Amino acid sequence: MADNETPIVEAPRDFIRDIVDADLKSGKHKSVVTRFPPEPNGYLHIGHAKSICLNFGLAEEFGGHCNLRFDDTNPAKEAQEYIDSIKADVRWLGFDWGKNLFHASDYFEQLYIWAEDLIRAGKAYVDDSTPDEVHAMRGTLTEPGKESAYRNRSVEQNLDLFRRMRAGEFPNGKCTLRAKIDMGSGNINLRDPILYRILHDEHPRTGKTWCIYPNYDFAHGQSDSIEGVTHSICTLEFEDHKPLYEWFLDNLPVPSRPRQYEFARLNIGYTVLSKRFLNQLVTEKRVSGWDDPRMPTLAALRRRGVPPEALKDFVRRVGVARANSVVDMQLFDFTVREFLNKHAQRRMGVLRPLKVVIENYPEGQVEELEAVNHPDDAALGTRKIPFAREIYVEQEDFMENPPKKFFRLSPGTEVRLRYAYFIKCREAVKNAAGEVIELRCTYDPATRGGNAPDGRKVKATLHWVPAAQSLPAEVRIYNPLFSRPDPGAGGSDLLADMNPNSLELLKDARLEPALADAKPGEVIQFERQGYFCTDPDSKPGALVFNRTVGLRDSYAKA
Repeated sequence: MADNETPIVEAPRDFIRDIVDADLKSGKHKSVVTRFPPEPNGYLHIGHAKSICLNFGLAEEFGGHCNLRFDDTNPAKEAQEYIDSIKADVRWLGFDWGKNLFHASDYFEQLYIWAEDLIRAGKAYVDDSTPDEVHAMRGTLTEPGKESAYRNRSVEQNLDLFRRMRAGEFPNGKCTLRAKIDMGSGNINLRDPILYRILHDEHPRTGKTWCIYPNYDFAHGQSDSIEGVTHSICTLEFEDHKPLYEWFLDNLPVPSRPRQYEFARLNIGYTVLSKRFLNQLVTEKRVSGWDDPRMPTLAALRRRGVPPEALKDFVRRVGVARANSVVDMQLFDFTVREFLNKHAQRRMGVLRPLKVVIENYPEGQVEELEAVNHPDDAALGTRKIPFAREIYVEQEDFMENPPKKFFRLSPGTEVRLRYAYFIKCREAVKNAAGEVIELRCTYDPATRGGNAPDGRKVKATLHWVPAAQSLPAEVRIYNPLFSRPDPGAGGSDLLADMNPNSLELLKDARLEPALADAKPGEVIQFERQGYFCTDPDSKPGALVFNRTVGLRDSYAKA
């Protein structure tokens, strides 16, 4: 294995893997079939990555397969854009569903037939109650529900009404089909749940064929059964739905018997993973889109330059458990930083330029200095950086009246320029407002390469770029989207918890010439600055880079 390769780390054991292993060894199942069933009503976020890695990962580990199934039962909120983005995200993470691509809409006819089976068995009825009345009849956690006035309609009446619902005779909200289970159940999900509602919206796949659509609880388990899913893995919020999941399987002639297992969803500090809220941010243009690098969507992480390998490693480190918890965002940044430190090539970029004129360097002279592309991987080679009389350094690397432990540039101090020479600051030039706009320095020609033959030492090494040959660029510094680690806690307003400094645009950055050929999505370490990714907005002569992650944790400061 090459030095810069990431070792393959075996997935840690967890209770779900133990269950799958035991089921195979006992002969309960001959092979493993899992599924990832996203609803195409938005972009996937980092929480979905945990489910993707678990479901597809289990199938790979145990020699089975994982279905990608779109839960497309609500055409009012679904779009082809979301379907395409979900496919792209799953592939980006390195998984392939092969021929196992399905949609809940594939089973609409079979689900309808099973709904009529429930009606014939006296276990479903058409309810004319309004949505508000249905909600009120459900009761509370401490009070039982109340039966609908339409609950005891005859089988013939219910079949007739349900068929008329399908035929489009009724407007949206006029009636629903409900299961007849137990209005006194301690589990509210069993209090006559809605199976079908009327929705006169065109479906992305079935067009106008249907105007009634099954609810998630009715479609999900039966879709699992049709596909021969052995382990239906979902997050803990569906634990209370499990008795309903099993009730349908018990009361319908399904072809197989899947089993549902629940695990803790991924919760991360400084992050909100509510798809509804994320959609609000996009709709209200509080972010530039679903792939705005401040967003927690997979598309946004990809645009920010997060490698899929690092994201999968993060999910592995978090693990699979039953107890809900909040993961510190620093762990995510650490994992990304650790991967990029091994794989990202180095370049120099000055984000807030301050001009330096080296007065004793020959005017018109340009020399090429050699720089390594990666300090720990000689195989990545070297590059040439032009050096001339005028260069740029970072504004923060100069202080006119520095504190005691400031070792960078100040009047009379000497520092090392990375790969170049020692320079000493002689004078700071100011504008009419008293702002430093230029430094006048001298250099020691004997220190080429950054070492002094007389053995003298300096306490700081600065990055720099040549003034004339450097490339102009816009650099986008992304900070946490929220200013507190627990946005919305205590009933606070999520919008009020947003960080007003989540994006800093640096429009006058200067980059070394070697970055002219940087490809969109390529991640580079800007020395002493952090890891940055070429944004798709980049064009020749108008480079745009996004900060992927800093060299150090930024959350304490945020």
